[in-house]
Amino acid sequence: MGKVHNPSGEGVRPVSSEAQKKAVKVQQKVQQEKKWTAETSPPTNPNHPASHGSRPGPHRQHHHHTEGEHETKVKEEGSARRNITRKNTEPSAGAHFDSRNKKQGGAGKGKWDPLDGADQGDLPVLDKNDPLYDEEEAEGKYILSSGEAPDTYANGNPTGFDDVAEKAVYGPMLTLPEFKIRVADALREYWDSADADEVVRGVEEMRCRAFHPEVVKRAISLSLDKGPRERELTSRLLTCLHPTPLADEDMEQGFTLLLDSLEDLVIDIPDAKTMIGSYLARAVVDEVLPPAFLSNRNNSNPGDEVVEKAVGLLSREHCNARMEHVWGPGDGRPVAELKEVMDQLLEEYLLSRELDEAARCVREMDAPHFHHELLKRGVRIAMEKDGMDHADAASSALDAMAALFSFLVKNAIVSEYQVAKGISRLSKLMPDMKLDVPAAPGMLAEFEEMAREGGCLPSAPNDAKRANA
Repeated sequence: MGKVHNPSGEGVRPVSSEAQKKAVKVQQKVQQEKKWTAETSPPTNPNHPASHGSRPGPHRQHHHHTEGEHETKVKEEGSARRNITRKNTEPSAGAHFDSRNKKQGGAGKGKWDPLDGADQGDLPVLDKNDPLYDEEEAEGKYILSSGEAPDTYANGNPTGFDDVAEKAVYGPMLTLPEFKIRVADALREYWDSADADEVVRGVEEMRCRAFHPEVVKRAISLSLDKGPRERELTSRLLTCLHPTPLADEDMEQGFTLLLDSLEDLVIDIPDAKTMIGSYLARAVVDEVLPPAFLSNRNNSNPGDEVVEKAVGLLSREHCNARMEHVWGPGDGRPVAELKEVMDQLLEEYLLSRELDEAARCVREMDAPHFHHELLKRGVRIAMEKDGMDHADAASSALDAMAALFSFLVKNAIVSEYQVAKGISRLSKLMPDMKLDVPAAPGMLAEFEEMAREGGCLPSAPNDAKRANA
């Protein structure tokens, strides 16, 4: 018998158990839907307004719109203004949105509601027994001061007048960070111009009496990484600032602040203790600090290296004269004194022949524009010592002087231009030098040749031609 065409599969039993389970579930679901439809469907009445014929399932009651419900309404006759009523915005029509209950207030996000009246009316006056009562505010006065500043102006005269607020100012006119910036700028200008009167005038105009100890601390701490000239000018500035506008108490508090911050200064400047000890000794000699400050500090902090350094400097013989030149020859002293320092330096070098010590002294002079004078005086002293007999190179002062300037040029302490300028000045003085040292022209030519070999001078044109040939 051939195959029977049965595309629906009716009457054919499924083979697998999974297919049987699935068919049972489908039949159960169809029966449940039929039963539920029969229970919930109303009786069919074509005249019922909510009837939808014989369609099964739940029915909805639709809203009947009135004519002109959503039309644009003219607010005023002859005006272009329109009142457009949007759908679901009228509370009376059962709307779901009300702008009065909007988040962040009815006026919008980040705005106050103008209808609450919170910004109208005067604030209540505080009672004197209220913990928030401020006597200065009640009297129409206010204080501008830092949290670290002592209240020294509350009962005195006003410090100044604020044109913006139109009120008197009691206390410092500036905050502490602003005051430090102003003082630092004034100090940098002072180191360039050396005008101490301008600094004194600036400190008085700032009207920050409570911050005056910071002037001492700021001036010394900024000068530690400068040269001898700036440190000498700083010592002179402290003398000009005392006793007006900086009183004795301000000076003592300023040095106390400086000594308390010494640990931080040593990190950046290893020689800070030695230099601050020199500042202390110089301040005592200049009568800026009383000697009792050192003894009191030594009693409160026994074994302080800075105080011991200052006491040691003051205990030396002729300490007043020594303290005037405590910052070395590069403190801006006159040319005559600078020449004396050069002569002492060169004489000591010819005796010891220590290049490092001589280089340190030349660097401390801090006079790079005057190094040609150093060479002129050095060669002249060497010629006078050698005289006619300078054949022994081991003991020749001229050879030692050539070795010194070669060392200085290689270490970038003295420039080649200063060496050439010094030799040029010696050539002009040769007629006078021949009276004392007859062999001076030959010795100068020999020194010039040694300077070229040591790298102090560029090679001569003749030597370059010979090398190329």
